[in-house]
Amino acid sequence: MSELTEGESFRLIRPRRQGTSVIFSSPHSGREYPPDFLAASQLNAIALRSSEDAFVDRLFARAPLFGAPLLCARAPRAYIDFNRGCDELDSALVEDIARSGHNPRISSGLGVIPRVVAGGRAIYGGKITRAEAEARIARHWRPWHATLRDLMTETHTAFGEAILIDCHSMPHEAIETHARPGQPLPEVVLGDRFGAAASREVVERIEAIFAAAGFRTARNSPFAGAYIAQAYGHPVSRKHVVQVEIDRALYLDERRVEPLPNFSAFCQRINRVVAELTKIGQSSLPIAAE
Repeated sequence: MSELTEGESFRLIRPRRQGTSVIFSSPHSGREYPPDFLAASQLNAIALRSSEDAFVDRLFARAPLFGAPLLCARAPRAYIDFNRGCDELDSALVEDIARSGHNPRISSGLGVIPRVVAGGRAIYGGKITRAEAEARIARHWRPWHATLRDLMTETHTAFGEAILIDCHSMPHEAIETHARPGQPLPEVVLGDRFGAAASREVVERIEAIFAAAGFRTARNSPFAGAYIAQAYGHPVSRKHVVQVEIDRALYLDERRVEPLPNFSAFCQRINRVVAELTKIGQSSLPIAAE
């Protein structure tokens, strides 16, 4: 059994008893598009969904059965990006915002309120007001991060550590673009911000689990981790964040944003990985139980 808490921006599924210091989050799999946003966008629904980490929440849905909390987005990434800082506002999209210093995420149109979706396609025909941007942040971004922060704090207090598996998917084209000649393409990329967000031991154990399940792995290229890894990862304090990027082509028809026929079998494969990942955080009993 598990406990469900829902907010407008997220869905939190807790196990009946948390038995591991491992937490799972899926910040980019939200697919509940507000009608006013759809009306304001110049893109169709399929184009907007190209920014989703589509169905990643379903890939990791059984994590609570293994004793780990699972935090899933409901609000979609094209509307609000939980893997950005609330101050990463794009002056090319939001009115009355001063041009910021060099920030590659903002300059590419991928701030906290995205300007573009995959392929650089503009979401809007013009700018949005600063009041609208700030309302989205207050209504969606802040509740999501308050929930994640509480999860990390509660888990760290109970177990003496917290290990966040930040679950994402990556376009197959992005992997091909960054491929090295003659090298096989990775199927899972682990991002720890080059050691700044998680200890070497934690990352090595996670990588070994994916490798044992038959996945080709890589670290930090082409994705090293973004705001969540930067804000919540502090390995010296035993707070670890590892961003996990899975090749969408393994389970998704990217053009139609629909699961492939092998989706159920792929979920079972990920389930076995999740079961092993939770064991990383079972090496010691909760502090309160000692």
